[in-house]
Amino acid sequence: MAGEKIKALTAKIGLDDHYRGIIAVTEALRDAGMEVVYLGTGQRIDGVIKAAIQEDADVIGLSFLCGGHVEIMQRFMSRLHEHHLDHILVLAGGVIPEEDIPELKEIGIAEVFLPGSRLDDIAKYALEKVKRRG
Repeated sequence: MAGEKIKALTAKIGLDDHYRGIIAVTEALRDAGMEVVYLGTGQRIDGVIKAAIQEDADVIGLSFLCGGHVEIMQRFMSRLHEHHLDHILVLAGGVIPEEDIPELKEIGIAEVFLPGSRLDDIAKYALEKVKRRG
């Protein structure tokens, strides 16, 4: 990893098409020096997994604003594990009730960023965690 750019994927899984937050996070990760592929809205779990494999992603950032995040992330993390991609740092963000955060972390989400989180804090967190893993 020395000298290589950290590769990140960002996306919205499902029918939630509120994209402003994930676009802002995507730009913040790029501004922090990462190579970022924004997959867009309306993604399917297997499509994000396939892209993570193709891009050799270090980080995946997913955004939720319309609920269903716990069930989606349980399936997502299960599929990630099936593909032996447990080394990828997974971040979630959006309108997520605080009472759901412990369950999301228990299934393997590294961190959950709520509305009002500073974009530079998200980028800094991802950079530090990936460098420690590498």
